[in-house]
Amino acid sequence: MTAIMDAVAVPRPITPGPEMAALARFFPDVTWTGTVEADGMGPGTPEMTAIGRASHRLIQGGRWIVVTCSQEQYLLDGTFVLTWELHLVVGWDPSRREYRATIADNYGHAALLRGRIDGDRLVFETIDDSLPRLRLTWDASNAGDLTWRNECSLDGKEWSLIEAYRMTPTPSRAG
Repeated sequence: MTAIMDAVAVPRPITPGPEMAALARFFPDVTWTGTVEADGMGPGTPEMTAIGRASHRLIQGGRWIVVTCSQEQYLLDGTFVLTWELHLVVGWDPSRREYRATIADNYGHAALLRGRIDGDRLVFETIDDSLPRLRLTWDASNAGDLTWRNECSLDGKEWSLIEAYRMTPTPSRAG
């Protein structure tokens, strides 16, 4: 009887709730084309064109969404510059009653973000006060027309645009 009581006393993983269902609409598999702003990757960096893609998968029984992104960037004359890669893990933190995300990219950047859904917008901002700060915004206000913005604050007060894209859903993967 003691072993059964001990087993019952162990906390169990949580079941994903309506917060995850609300979050999922912001993360379909997508492609995009667009522009990285001049100075968007730091002072003196040129304007570039970008071609990107993102795919997602659920982990831990739907508790988290893992998003894998990559983007090729070119000078305006078509010269290849770089491939940017990012992993984003997003989900609902029930103890904090807010969305959380982690990001890690091939520049070695890693950050923890807090998020909120405000109507048709999902906004994540870096948590710590160190600079620069990042703000990522998904807007699903037009059905089938998801947009994404990546902004930076160098002083903790004013935000400047790094890049913004209109995303095109890609066919779902089977299985």
